[in-house]
Parts: sequence; C-alpha cells; structure tokens
Amino acid sequence: MFCVPSTEIGAIMNVTKGGLVLFSANSNSSCMELSKRIAERLGVEMGKVQVYQEPNRETRVQIQESVRGKDVFIIQTVSKDVNTTIMELLIMVYACKTSCAKSIIGVIPYFPYSKQCKMRKRGSIVSKLLASMMCKAGLTHLITMDLHQKEIQGFFNIPVDNLRASPFLLQYIQEEIPDYRNAVIVAKSPASAKRAQSFAERLRLGIAVIHGEAQDAESDMVDGRHSPPTAKNVAAIHPSLEIPMLIPKEKPPITVVGDVGGRIAIIVDDIIDDVDSFLAAAETLKERGAYKIFVMATHGLLSSDAPRLIEESAIDEVVVTNTIPHEIQKLQCPKIKTVDISMILSEAIRRIHNGESMSYLFRNIGLDD
Repeated sequence: MFCVPSTEIGAIMNVTKGGLVLFSANSNSSCMELSKRIAERLGVEMGKVQVYQEPNRETRVQIQESVRGKDVFIIQTVSKDVNTTIMELLIMVYACKTSCAKSIIGVIPYFPYSKQCKMRKRGSIVSKLLASMMCKAGLTHLITMDLHQKEIQGFFNIPVDNLRASPFLLQYIQEEIPDYRNAVIVAKSPASAKRAQSFAERLRLGIAVIHGEAQDAESDMVDGRHSPPTAKNVAAIHPSLEIPMLIPKEKPPITVVGDVGGRIAIIVDDIIDDVDSFLAAAETLKERGAYKIFVMATHGLLSSDAPRLIEESAIDEVVVTNTIPHEIQKLQCPKIKTVDISMILSEAIRRIHNGESMSYLFRNIGLDD
C-alpha cells in the first residue's frame, strides 16, 4: 500500500520557509473550507484578497497585500457555478502575475471540464482550451488530484503534479469497514477496471467487472471516429472506393464477471456525478447476492437529484473526498461520507515552496494507478 503516514507528514507540516502566500479564489464561502484546512496544516494565515461579483455578474479580484517576489498558491475549489469558478481563478492568477509574484501555483483538486478531454463530433477538447487559458494567465505550476484522464497533463506547458486520493480511500476501507476482508472491488464498467484492479491488489481482494451496461456519454459512438457521418446511400460514395464498413457495436446482456455472492461490493471510480450508472450497478450486484454495497470516488459532484436517488437506492454508503464541497448533499443524504485530503495537498505545497522532491508523495504508484 502507498498510504502516506500521517505522523510522518504531521511532524514536518509546519516547517515552511518565508515568502509563501496562500489565497482562496472562491467568492462562495462554502467553498473555502478546504483552503482553511490547508492553511491550518501549514501553520500560515490565508492571504488577504477580495473576490466578488459585480451587479452585472462580472468577477472582480482585489489583492490586499504585497505578493512581489513571493510564491503564491491559489486554491480553487470548484463550485456548482463552474464557469464563474474558472473566471475567478484566471483573474486572480493574472492579478498575481501583474503584481510581480515570483511563482503562481494553482491548487485545483478537481480540474473542471476534465471529462471533455476527447474530440467529439464537430466538438472541441475543452480541457485543452482551459489548460491554455491558465498558462496564458500566468500559472507556473499546477497541483491537482486524480485527473479524469492522466493524458490531460500533456495539455499544459507547465509542471503538473497529479496527486492521488486512493491512499486515503484505502485507509477508509481498512478502518471503517470492519469485515472488508470479505469484500470484492467492483468496476461498474470495463473502462474503470484498471482502477478497481489497483485497489484490489493493494487490499489483497478479488475483483469483479460489470459488463453490458447501457451505453454512456463517453462511448465510441459519440467521438470523432464516427465523423464525418456515414453516407445514406451507396451512390453517394465514389464508385472506385470500396471502403469496408465497421460492424456496429452491440452491448451484450448485463453480466458480472466475478463472484459477488455473499460479499461486500465496493464500487470504485474517480467521479460520481450523475448517479444513474451507479444505481444500476448496485441493483445488479444486489441481484447477484452482494449483501452490502459501497461506492468510493475521489470527486463527489453529486449533481441534481443525486442525494435523493442515493438515499432511495440499494447503495449502503457513498464515500468521497472533500475536493468538492458537498455539505448540503450530506444533509440531504446521510449515506454520503467524506474523507479529508487536505493533508497531501498541504504537503505538496510545502515541498514545492521549499524546493523539495515530490517523489515521496508518489511512492509505489504505477503507470496504471
């Protein structure tokens, strides 16, 4: 297992050199809880800044202390108004750049638009656009966590540290699920099988994969490989061309590869937003004999009616980290539990500021993790 010992980090957490400024770019007070936790662990005060919306909905940022020649860390937690969140970050980064900050490091635990990292039919790769905007605004380094696709790091021309939340989720399984040895790690689709395999190998547990689920929005049918559209009739194709047609995919009946009967099923993924696929997976696992069902994810967006649907479902518990604030959702659904990851973000900030190696935070992490 690659859990970072809390005692080892805690002993050195407050040791930082001078010249560090910590800002929160959120105008929404509910999104500042993570920033306060990080500042407390680092033993520093939050920087003085005003971020607010004008009556015409324009974002205004006023930095109220000197950042000249300093390492500025801007913590931005994504709120429900994701586009406002992005503008707050960009404007604050640019304000620090024009105020002669030595370096500007963005701490963005959940990178917005990360699902839009592939070309769709006549669409765009929005996460690439967002990366370019951040770099152009003046960002010199990015700290994030569990990118939806690790390849997003290549969209940036600055260093990117993609931290992992799995040590904290693994620790939760070991400490909060008493009979976890009788559990099986479940991938709700073949696409998330690598993540499930990583969890299973570290916990020395079995793995199960659900196959044949309804096609989701990230399937091959909606990406650029089906563009341009196929011709409606053979006459539209040049007579000298005989392009073989690809046989269309057809999902088989839903099946579970692996034994879950009489076991605890732990579904793992990186994001839980629209919960329909998780609910369908839970129903399938119940039918196959699983007697308890947990869902574990790094980023709990939990949009729309997700809390109500989870509360009414066969899922026993949903465990997410505090990369995104979800206190309101927890009030609506007691099944939602939170794991604090401020410790690893604080240590990453401390190491970057002090010019120390980051390799300690990536111990035992393989290419597939």
